[in-house]
Amino acid sequence: MHRSEITIDLGALRRNVRTLLRALDGARLWAVVKADGYGHGATDVAGAALGAGATALCVATIPEGLALRDEYRTERIIIMGPAGSNREVAQARDAGLELAIADGEIPEGVRVHLKLDTGMGRYGLSELPSPPAEVIGLMTHLATADSDAAFARVQLERFNAATEQYSHLARHAANSAAALRLPESHFDAARCGIAMYGLSPFNTDPQEDGLEPVLSWQTTLAQVKRLEPGQSSGYGRRFIAKAPTWIGIVPVGYGDGFRRDLTGTEVRVAGEPRRVVGTVSMDSFAVELDRELPVGAPVVLLGHGVLAEAHARIANTINYELVCGIQAGPLRARRTVIDA
Repeated sequence: MHRSEITIDLGALRRNVRTLLRALDGARLWAVVKADGYGHGATDVAGAALGAGATALCVATIPEGLALRDEYRTERIIIMGPAGSNREVAQARDAGLELAIADGEIPEGVRVHLKLDTGMGRYGLSELPSPPAEVIGLMTHLATADSDAAFARVQLERFNAATEQYSHLARHAANSAAALRLPESHFDAARCGIAMYGLSPFNTDPQEDGLEPVLSWQTTLAQVKRLEPGQSSGYGRRFIAKAPTWIGIVPVGYGDGFRRDLTGTEVRVAGEPRRVVGTVSMDSFAVELDRELPVGAPVVLLGHGVLAEAHARIANTINYELVCGIQAGPLRARRTVIDA
């Protein structure tokens, strides 16, 4: 029996892709589906994104790309991370994958994108060589499109200056934040991930940018009990009742991806916001109730008005990390894919 249920709404994902395409105003959208589609299921979301107008898929590693190639035989798949061993490069060549090259030699017989470091200070060439025939694209990675537009524009100016003479190649720099807020970043294509999943790249309400969360996560109350004044719940007695208090025990914890530092956030219990209290355990946590509720009352952990961005602010992290950490599997959460 599953402890919780994750629902992936491919209809919402398609609508987000179309929202991004409108913002891109003619530039192509390449769907970033690395890390199992940010925890949403790479194979399913890739198909939905392509069906809604995306023209390529982007992942971090060659093994991720090979796994997608089994399902998507002819679509463009771009590997954005380091190329890996000679064996992996050979596998990429045989599978028709495209590689981002940030240093070293350009492999023969593989379509590549040269990655220029314009300010990210991570993977990337410090100078752009004259591209040989294998090069089909030029790219950079923006460090602050979600937080410092001025520096992002400096990066874009550097990229444009370095690549302008090669404008016959596909140039791409924008991530989700830049796609939505920096039109000068669009060039020929944008690599969009987080916004495609209906999550805000700015860690604000996704609706501000017309986005719909794709993932929802629900469970039910496993136990309800009343604490008398002075009684506590959970490890370390972090929550001690000051008055008679009803609490509900939720059968999900950090082993499922509901992080230990989410104490104090709100979930929805029987349709109403309720505060998480005490210590989040590996397999459960407690919520403070205003009355006795029945065992089995529905609990919404994400979606339906419970925002990953709100949880992220409590945990002092970003929504990316929260959704990537949710553990779906036969012994934890059931994953259901819908098309609403």
